[in-house]
Parts: sequence; C-alpha cells; structure tokens
Amino acid sequence: MGVRGSIVCTASVVASRGYTRSIGYCMSKHAVLGLVRSASARLGVHGIRVNSVSPYAVATPGVCSSLGREVEEVKKIYEAYTSLKGIVLKGKHIGDAVLFLASEDSEFVTGHDLMVDGGFFTRMS
Repeated sequence: MGVRGSIVCTASVVASRGYTRSIGYCMSKHAVLGLVRSASARLGVHGIRVNSVSPYAVATPGVCSSLGREVEEVKKIYEAYTSLKGIVLKGKHIGDAVLFLASEDSEFVTGHDLMVDGGFFTRMS
C-alpha cells in the first residue's frame, strides 16, 4: 500500500465538557472531536492516523487584551484552575503534543484526543 500519514486537528478542553459561554465555539470543538473519530475510522485503512490536541487556555496577547488584563495576571488566573502548580500552558507545550501525534512515536495512535490542560479537566470532573 505504501500510503501513510498523520492528521492532527485542534480541539479544546471545552470539547469534552459543556461550556456556558461561547456556545458556538464549544459546539465547533465538539464537531472537531466527531470529525477526528469518524475520519480515523475511515482513513485508517489507508494507513492515515487522525488525532486531535485539546489545549487549555493560553495567555496570548489577544486573550489578555480581550480580558483587559496583563499577561502575568492572566497566567495566574489560568494556573488556579489546573492541577500542575508553578507552570502555565505555553504554545510550546501544545506544539510538542502536535509533534508527538504527527511523529512515528505515536504510529499506533489514532482517533485520540490528547488533552494538554495541566489537569484542568480532572479538576472539573
């Protein structure tokens, strides 16, 4: 056959839970998970893996601006909701998760949603 590949989609921690704000955003991230599961089943016969990464919130300039707060203040707010203390989510953490799912290190992983949330989801259960 010879065809192999990896597709990595971006979902969100809200894709695994309901969310009272931004219903359209939440709904679209639920759709991403459905797409990943369906596409992984369909494309697996061709050697193509399909997975997603679900990050928690990152204190980007856009987020900070929309909240009207400084970066360090937003980081402290976000850290309070995770299990991992002393560390906040950065773009690098999300990128590392995507690289893992795209690499041969995950060659037998498909249809999976990798949460990069510092334990946020477990605290909310």
